[in-house]
Amino acid sequence: MKDERPTPATRTESAADRARCVDAVLARHAGRRDRLVQILRELQIETRWLPREALARVAAGVGLTPAIVEGVASFYRFFHLRPVGRYHLLFSDNITDQMAGSRMLAQELCRRLGVTAGGAPSADGLVSVGYASCIGLGDHAPAVLVNQQQVLTRLDSPRIAELADLLLARVPVSQWPPSWQQVDATVHRAGPLLGSAPLQGSALRAVLARGVDATLDEIGHSRLRGRGGAGFSTSAKWRLCRSAAVAPTQTRVVVCNADEGEPGTFKDRVLLARQADTVFEGMTVAARLLDARLGFVYLRGEYAHLHAALLDVLARRRAAALLGRSILGVEGFDFDIEIHLGAGAYVCGEESSLIESLEGKRGTPRIRPPFPVERGYMGQPTVVNNVETFCAAAHIAEQGGAWWAGMGTAASSGSKLHSVSGDCARPGVYEYPFGVSVADILHDCGAERTQGVQVGGPSGLCLAAHEFGRHIGFDDVPTAGAFMVFDESRDMFEVTRNFAHFFAHESCGFCTPCRVGTELVVRRLDKLAAGYGSLFDENELRELEALLHGSTHCGLGATATNPLRDTLLRFRPAYERRLLSPRFTPAFDLDAELEVARRVTGRTDAGAHLDRRG
Repeated sequence: MKDERPTPATRTESAADRARCVDAVLARHAGRRDRLVQILRELQIETRWLPREALARVAAGVGLTPAIVEGVASFYRFFHLRPVGRYHLLFSDNITDQMAGSRMLAQELCRRLGVTAGGAPSADGLVSVGYASCIGLGDHAPAVLVNQQQVLTRLDSPRIAELADLLLARVPVSQWPPSWQQVDATVHRAGPLLGSAPLQGSALRAVLARGVDATLDEIGHSRLRGRGGAGFSTSAKWRLCRSAAVAPTQTRVVVCNADEGEPGTFKDRVLLARQADTVFEGMTVAARLLDARLGFVYLRGEYAHLHAALLDVLARRRAAALLGRSILGVEGFDFDIEIHLGAGAYVCGEESSLIESLEGKRGTPRIRPPFPVERGYMGQPTVVNNVETFCAAAHIAEQGGAWWAGMGTAASSGSKLHSVSGDCARPGVYEYPFGVSVADILHDCGAERTQGVQVGGPSGLCLAAHEFGRHIGFDDVPTAGAFMVFDESRDMFEVTRNFAHFFAHESCGFCTPCRVGTELVVRRLDKLAAGYGSLFDENELRELEALLHGSTHCGLGATATNPLRDTLLRFRPAYERRLLSPRFTPAFDLDAELEVARRVTGRTDAGAHLDRRG
């Protein structure tokens, strides 16, 4: 398969230059509309933003209307429909990044450059600064994404000063200090997945020796469940896909979900950096078991810095007959993998949204059934699994189901990776057998005076100190991998407010309860933060929490108020400090709002004013 690395960034300024860029990118993708998101990504690398005339030319090239193409471009936050700076910097804005000083550093950089965070580029078009929800570098905070291609890690005030000087001097990113862009695989505790050598064919040979049916049985005996958060049985999902009908012109499809968008999660980034061979081997094992010929890695846009290295691994595996045609010399065992880069949409972590994005569309969750195992990518039966799941499946194929089932607990077999960040001495990735206690993880990462832990990211569970004896597992505290630590100095209300802003920003807007409900939660929490809280507002928040849990189209809206629910229950004093009145308190001066009406009517008497005595 062709090596599809993004082209080096150029600085096209004129409409004619942009038109030539559009035509070149379209030609690379043969004008395929299902590759629209990739076309727009590659075009923007060269043009910095996507003006309407360029989108219209793309639309003509892929056979879609300009409205559809612009609708796709407007859906993803990394596509710019207005100019940005030649240097476009996005500070990671997850709560743990803020705790490490990201907001202060962003303001300092803006002051030095004369711009506003989230505002227009500098007058000369040189630089713009903004925020990204989370860029998957919680173990390297504070961190910044530069032009969506490079990252800067472990920022501090001296480095910000140097960065401002380099920007003003127009020094290319390639000439910035390499240490600034260093991303380490911060593994503090390794288990069977992180502690093993990358697999380079041994699992595939084991499958060929054992046979397809017997290997599927081994996956079942292992009791492996999906590591992306839902925890669905891997063998059950694969068997459903295998039994789905396939037309003669179709194939089954294997998709690796590397859209690790849950704030506070970065364990898949580390797996891809250290165990890419094993991940690809797991996908190829799945392909053999399902008789699939096509595979995709959906790599989150924030991980573009991993792209080139992953392409190198794929090329090496093709050269070693571990991918491509006649894998390991077996006639008919044909399977290859493409990497698709996302463009900044948390909802694309949901499997049907991810498939919509793979097809070049807005990442709106599908109505199910049919499920992806029946009709997924381009209507073909499709298996979507997490990076960690494929890594585990490869080891199970090599060593057998009993080996994996021998770790963990009766309800949760094997090991689990945790992305630990926040108030701890040793942030990074920790691998434990299922059943480890929250207290053990806190001890190992050097956390002290901890008041709360957010397990599984904002959509997971927030635990208070009296619950640290609970155990990680599907039967107690399930997790997608995030483990954010908050010590006694932190305000858990502000933690919740950060998460609420995240969900409101990331709602795809498809259903009204999520689109409107997440925004109403933000407004209510912002009102409390501004000092206008009342018991009325608490009741409204509780009603919103109940509404979103039971009426949204997909899991984003259903879990968006999990932090609100958990912190109201476990950290109520953080709210009580802000519930200042037993009666409704407006967030603005109602009497002042009537001033225009008083001027129009000529009223100046006491009856034309509201009684504000309470």
